[in-house]
Order: sequence, then structure tokens, then C-alpha cells
Amino acid sequence: MKNSKKIKRLVGLSILTALVIALQLISNYIPTEINPTLALVPVAVGAILYGPIAGMALGIVLGLIVLVAPSTLGFFMPHNAWATVILCIFKTGMAGLLSGLLYKLFAFISTKVKTQKSQIALLIIGSVLATVIIPLINTSIFLVGAAIFFKGVYGATDFYQAFMTIGALVFATNFIVEFVISAVLSPAVITLIKVLTKKNDLGFANDFSVYNNQKVELE
Repeated sequence: MKNSKKIKRLVGLSILTALVIALQLISNYIPTEINPTLALVPVAVGAILYGPIAGMALGIVLGLIVLVAPSTLGFFMPHNAWATVILCIFKTGMAGLLSGLLYKLFAFISTKVKTQKSQIALLIIGSVLATVIIPLINTSIFLVGAAIFFKGVYGATDFYQAFMTIGALVFATNFIVEFVISAVLSPAVITLIKVLTKKNDLGFANDFSVYNNQKVELE
């Protein structure tokens, strides 16, 4: 029974991993004015369905794909290779981990309330926040790391100047796009989780039975 659940979990995570890789490769190699990270939403889905460690693992996969992007290899890698590798992997890995922990917190709180409507409301709030928090964490860690290791690249002389310069650049481009994508797709994430967990068992880490027995509409 345990082996069966592990296999189902592996299948589910493999699908999400493939989705993360495909979406980020699109982001890496389609030339645009900005290069937003497109694969943050499937990382959030994995963190919600399979827990914080799975979210972190998907985030690390995402970081590895970001690492081989032409913009990363051409701009950051020549200046500080080790910092580039660590920053790329750490920021997305932490984003996935904290997303999963946040959802887990709301799932735990939902078990302490008595009405089904309140339980569902808490799970919905947890799902939305777990989705939109990922670009916040991803960008915040990048800003701090870039201000520490790459301030000279941006023509800054100290941490504060670098943080403000990079922050203005990133928030005006990538972050806004990533946050809007996550916010707009968060209702879709809720619907997807509802559908996936209703009739399927892919070794989910969290209990979604309240969705299966719901008497109120999520919409």
C-alpha cells in the first residue's frame, strides 16, 4: 500500500516537474523585453498537493533551468559563477518550501474550525496565498543576493544603492508580470486542485476530503 502511494506520488511529481521544465524553457529561449519566470504556478501546485519538501524540490528544478538561461549565463555567470548557482537554486527552492509551509499552516487551522464552509474558505485562502507568495519570495531573495554579490554589475557602490537600483528594475519588469500571472491563475489553481483530488489519488500529502464532500461552490 505504501509503495503504491509512493509510485502515485512519483507520477504526480514527475508531471509537475515536466511542466516546470517546459514552461521555464519557454521563458528562457523566447526573446522578449523581460524574462519572467513562468513556472512559479506549477511549483505552487506541487507545494500545495505534495507539501513543502516537494515544493522545494520543484523550486530547485526551476532554479536549475533558470541557471542555464542565456540571460543568466551571459550576464551573471561571468561575474560570479558560484553566487549565480547558489542564488538561482536557493531563491526558487525557498519559494517552493515556504509556499508549502504556508498552505500547510492554513490546512492545519482548517481542521480546528467546525463548519465545512469555514474549512473550505481557509483552504481557498491558503491556496491563493501559497500561489501569490512565491513571486514575492523569489524576487525578494534575488534582490538581496544580487545587491550583495552583483552590485558592481549594476554600477552601485554599496548594498543600499544596489538594492534600490535592482529593485526598481526588477519590480518594474519581471516581478509585476510574475505576480499578476500568479494572482490571475490562483483561482485556476483552486479549481485544478479541486478536480485533481476529487476522483484521483496521486499520493497527495495533504487531506483534500473536505473538497470532495463540499456542499458549497468554490467559485
